[in-house]
Amino acid sequence: MKRSASRAAWLRALGEHGLITPLRSDGGHRRFSRYQLRIAMRARDLVDQGTPIDAACRIIILEDQLEEALRINEQLRAGHSDRQSPAVSI
Repeated sequence: MKRSASRAAWLRALGEHGLITPLRSDGGHRRFSRYQLRIAMRARDLVDQGTPIDAACRIIILEDQLEEALRINEQLRAGHSDRQSPAVSI
């Protein structure tokens, strides 16, 4: 039971730092997605390596933003190449 209590405290701490925001069940229990749990594991890894929790949360947020920007960039590139007219030979 102690392990699940410490896990709950960890998830609550990540919420306080703005890293994850759980949904609530009808009964008021916090519900986390698999994605949020993966983020929590990444934060735990960073903190276990000696990174302060606030810095770990910021690192993860920046990594997530970079991943999203790269994805959007790739979509824009793919859309741009689709719109280019084919070369015409004379």
